[in-house]
Amino acid sequence: MTKDKVLIFDTTLRDGEQSPGATMTHDEKLEIAELLDEMGVDIIEAGFPIASEGDFRAVSDIAARAKSSTICGLARANYKDIDRCWDAVKQAKSPRIHTFIGTSPLHRAIPNLTMDEMAERIHDTVTHARNLCDNVQWSPMDATRTEEDYLRRVVEIAIKAGATTINIPDTVGYTAPVESADLIRMLINEVPGADEVIFATHCHNDLGMATANSLAAVEGGARQIECTINGLGERAGNTALEEVVMALKVRGDIMPFETSIDTRKIMNISRRVATVSGFAVQFNKAIVGKNAFAHESGIHQDGMLKNRETFEVMKPEDVGLSGTSLPLGKHSGRAALRAKLTELGFDLADNQLNDVFVRFKDLADRKKEVFDDDLMALVTQNDAEDDRLKLKSLRVVCGTQGPQTADMVLEVDGADIATTATGDGPVDATFNAVKAIFTHRARLQLYQVSAVTEGTDAQATVTVRMEEEGRIATGQSADTDTVVASAKAYINALNRLLVRREQSEPGYDIKGVSYKDT
Repeated sequence: MTKDKVLIFDTTLRDGEQSPGATMTHDEKLEIAELLDEMGVDIIEAGFPIASEGDFRAVSDIAARAKSSTICGLARANYKDIDRCWDAVKQAKSPRIHTFIGTSPLHRAIPNLTMDEMAERIHDTVTHARNLCDNVQWSPMDATRTEEDYLRRVVEIAIKAGATTINIPDTVGYTAPVESADLIRMLINEVPGADEVIFATHCHNDLGMATANSLAAVEGGARQIECTINGLGERAGNTALEEVVMALKVRGDIMPFETSIDTRKIMNISRRVATVSGFAVQFNKAIVGKNAFAHESGIHQDGMLKNRETFEVMKPEDVGLSGTSLPLGKHSGRAALRAKLTELGFDLADNQLNDVFVRFKDLADRKKEVFDDDLMALVTQNDAEDDRLKLKSLRVVCGTQGPQTADMVLEVDGADIATTATGDGPVDATFNAVKAIFTHRARLQLYQVSAVTEGTDAQATVTVRMEEEGRIATGQSADTDTVVASAKAYINALNRLLVRREQSEPGYDIKGVSYKDT
């Protein structure tokens, strides 16, 4: 059977970034877009250009730099949004405008449009987008809860107005796989002109069925899957890119479809997105979780030693992991470190390698063994030279006899400031020391600690999420000392808030932009 191509549409930089606390810096967005482009993603939805000047600039810069991927921007169903979107994507080698409107009864009630009024708006706005760009995607938001007769009507209108891709979103993760397949199949069979466009699927994971719904839609005739790295996104997230791609690869016997994705780059970009977004990947997550290729049961271990296929349906190498975990130690040199990092999918310049090597040596002096995950944590640590706040030194006294005390030296805008603070535990004392040196009104929303590797000398990865006047930022750091990692993560979050404070404009934050008309 001839394999059909399934296009991969990644919306990590748009829908993924809408997760509270997942906002990325400009440079991080450019980095992730470059990784997606290199990975072979067909369409990158780079952002929501009307949302803010920062979002517009990110989409515009990504469009200018993209080598192979189509660059897409999101726009609501009005001329202002569409014009702004086109201004952002028009310099791409392959630009796309994605415009949408909510078509279900619940969503029609928000702009207070009748069915006829909404149909007219769809015609006018899709026509306007097509007059600007020959690659136009249209989405009826909440399609799975839209009356089928009306859905057929508006899809036909969008096709006649010039849409080249029709995306059918399961906006609230409500549908089931059999319904997902039947809906796509019905539209393809019953809407005039449906054979001239590509049908896409965009599934949310509220009921844990996003990946299953997306694959079912492909079985029903969809040839584009909208997804995000690690399943990042609103509420419970979206279809995970790594899951649908590997499902198509592994089960080609029953799903004979191919994609352009280089699966060997999956693990690298998964780790990087987790770092810049601050959303750690759960250990038992499919494909990219820490335990996805781990076997603890004696029966499983015995089976793996005899034949790895007894308990693995894919190879770790298929997603960019090394087949074995050979530890490095304090006697290892730069050549060995570079070879291991290359094996793990990291191609570092000499100056980057030198920076990682210094941190590697420091870690190796404190740990018996340095594992693959330790190295990945070292590479993905954010040590921005331009940060206004930098931890210079920290000494903490804790134990059963309080109060717990933190002696800290913090560099603020180039000047070293020292203080001593107390608190209810070593972490609280450390955070109080930071606040004593650098007064701020940010509120701590999340404090999370997870071990990168096993053992009492394991690196701890600490994630801190903070909020200030509606702005949310997440910081992350890894260290064998949990309190040091906590301090660095807290300071990292503050630095991100400072950047957002300087760049934001009132009323233009992406979290505050709805799909209603402006």
